[in-house]
Amino acid sequence: MANKNFDLTLYLVTDSTYHSVESLLKTVDEACQGGVTLIQLREKNAGGKEYLEKAIKVKEITDKYQVPLIIDDRVDVALACDAAGVHVGGSDLPVAIARRLMGPDKIVGATAKTVEAAKKAYEDGADYLGVGAIYPTSTKVVTVLTEVSVLENICQAVPIPAIAIGGLNGENMSVLKGTSIAGIAVVSAIMKAEHPKEASAELKQRVNEIKTRS
Repeated sequence: MANKNFDLTLYLVTDSTYHSVESLLKTVDEACQGGVTLIQLREKNAGGKEYLEKAIKVKEITDKYQVPLIIDDRVDVALACDAAGVHVGGSDLPVAIARRLMGPDKIVGATAKTVEAAKKAYEDGADYLGVGAIYPTSTKVVTVLTEVSVLENICQAVPIPAIAIGGLNGENMSVLKGTSIAGIAVVSAIMKAEHPKEASAELKQRVNEIKTRS
């Protein structure tokens, strides 16, 4: 597999539900300034044309800060805007298909809630895993909660990095102390923040504290 350098410390998943295109782009820009290390554009309700147009605008910002852009779910959009990679969940394209379509040099991320799913995703070519939800989330995605012990078992079961996702913020991420995570993914903690730059910087500092203690 190609040597792909990416940092999963603070992974932002976007949510357009309470944003205009302008405020979404402003939030992404500020999050990049604040130290977000990877951005996933997630547009569950957008058609291909709208998704691509938004992806191109977001990528202009992420390129400026040299932050890799991951597209949620849509391999066609990821390829069309030359994103760094794609993330697939349980109901999206299988990891093996996403890998074949994206080629060896792009990042393919996968959601895994069990050790078995994690092992399969790794064998099928995933570069990293998103594991959760650790807490209930306010995003309009149906979530099944994942225990921290399961998260750690997944970290130990596969050689690729795993990040914790689901309702995480600066106040509650201490439950992840002692785990082998590569970072955390957040949505609301940055997308709903009044000052996304400051929120990102604070979250990143807390994640790094957890990682150094692990």
